[in-house]
Amino acid sequence: MDKQRKSKHPKTTHTTIVASSSEEVSSLEWEEIAMTQEEDDLISRMYKLVGERWDLIAGRIPGRTPEEIERFWVMKNHRTSQLH
Repeated sequence: MDKQRKSKHPKTTHTTIVASSSEEVSSLEWEEIAMTQEEDDLISRMYKLVGERWDLIAGRIPGRTPEEIERFWVMKNHRTSQLH
């Protein structure tokens, strides 16, 4: 009988981002989320007021989940920080 251990989490060389739900998500798996200018403005204003409380922000934008809002925010700000 082969008693070789199998890892639940394969080793990768990709950068991972830890989401607020404590799940690791590869940034390579994320697709860009299209937001309207109104949604973008509202997310920015709400972030200044409540911080990373994605569930509260998503509650103000019909049809958006907290995960989508967080992913949009992280990707948008990651791009901005790379430009500076």
